[in-house]
Amino acid sequence: MPDMRSQSADVVVIGGGTAGFGAAIAASRAGLRVSLLEATAKIGGVMGFCPGMPWGGGYPVGRSIGGIFDELTTRLMTLSPPAAAVRPSTLENFGAEVIYDHETATYAMFEMLEEAGVDVHLNTIVGAPTVEGNRIRSIQAFDRRGPISFTAELVIDCSGDGELSAKAGVPFTVGNGSGDMMGVTLSFTMIGADCAKVFAESDPYFERYAAEGVATGRLHPDLAKLYLMRSFHPDAVFCNTVHIRGVDGTDPNAVSRATQEGRRRCRQLARFLVETVPGFERARMIDLGPTVGVRETRRLEALLRITGTAIAQATRFEDGIVACDNPVDDVMRGDGAMTHDAAVNKGSFYTIPLRCLIPKTIENLLFAGRLICADPVAFASVRGMPQCMAMGQAVGTTAALAYRHGCAVQAVNARDVVAALVEQGVNRIGEDHPIEFNRA
Repeated sequence: MPDMRSQSADVVVIGGGTAGFGAAIAASRAGLRVSLLEATAKIGGVMGFCPGMPWGGGYPVGRSIGGIFDELTTRLMTLSPPAAAVRPSTLENFGAEVIYDHETATYAMFEMLEEAGVDVHLNTIVGAPTVEGNRIRSIQAFDRRGPISFTAELVIDCSGDGELSAKAGVPFTVGNGSGDMMGVTLSFTMIGADCAKVFAESDPYFERYAAEGVATGRLHPDLAKLYLMRSFHPDAVFCNTVHIRGVDGTDPNAVSRATQEGRRRCRQLARFLVETVPGFERARMIDLGPTVGVRETRRLEALLRITGTAIAQATRFEDGIVACDNPVDDVMRGDGAMTHDAAVNKGSFYTIPLRCLIPKTIENLLFAGRLICADPVAFASVRGMPQCMAMGQAVGTTAALAYRHGCAVQAVNARDVVAALVEQGVNRIGEDHPIEFNRA
């Protein structure tokens, strides 16, 4: 067994998805030494698992959420030639979304981390924490050279699954509380498509073709709707269609089995599109995801739990850190139903409160992304990639304030966090009332 290596940082961020990306940059720009630990060879999270997945939810009621999300989008859009564009979604209730060149976007994210001075550790698996009292003292991790012990003043869990937080003693729920989690997805892109023909019909879900495929046994019965979207490049169609339900995303063996089943269904669908749907006659599959994208596993207990009732009322919390009007996008949780009903009335939005990202007792731990404390309805709305990036930016900023003041994360004043985020260009927060943080 190789000797244990040691490394220290002011903040360790676990998980290099959109939430971890936002957290690491925000904390590092605030002057902290940040180590970002990512289990795979790529940052971006679902962007890496589902190459080309549009960023939906970044423009509630037609205006950018701002912050690091807007910075990244602008950087891509102003390249020559542009590597991103904003368009209205063809799916009901989804609003505007960003489409982009996947490889350029990933490069830009690595570049932003590099510019911020973040110490990025790829292919690094996080193990157990050492907890003393109400603080995480160190984190054990592993890379190809063996074990590493990371010590840090603060830890931000953006892993998606929350293994470390759970091992640190943070209570959690799984899926809808009964263990049912949203379906996982394997995506791919068809290039060489004639998009004018593909999208000639008005049905955004291609239900007539899907019904034919299911009836003739050429498509799996769960493919009653085909989620096909124009990609950033003109002859490409992004296929976000193959959803596999009943998968425990915390079980690596279940994820492996789901990935192989997803490959089967993706190949079946690609063949069906070429044979049946006009415009795909000369198309072929590329960018099949390396593994399924997992939407939902653990949600951690926090100071506050955001609910479906609160978002339906367009609640703008006093400690709101990002605006959102995403629909309730529930994907095959349990019975196989798919919903994307409006979460708020047209023209309204709610904000996601910082308290949903702060645990009750661990004094130097924050979390972001799909670990948010939310009921199943609210979770189905808050989980968009732009919102996750903004949650990360918020907890990275909170960590910097906790470090600066030498206090527990629970003691950081939300007024200061929101003011800092506004200064960083985050839009539509702190507007409707004096910012006060009543913990009673």
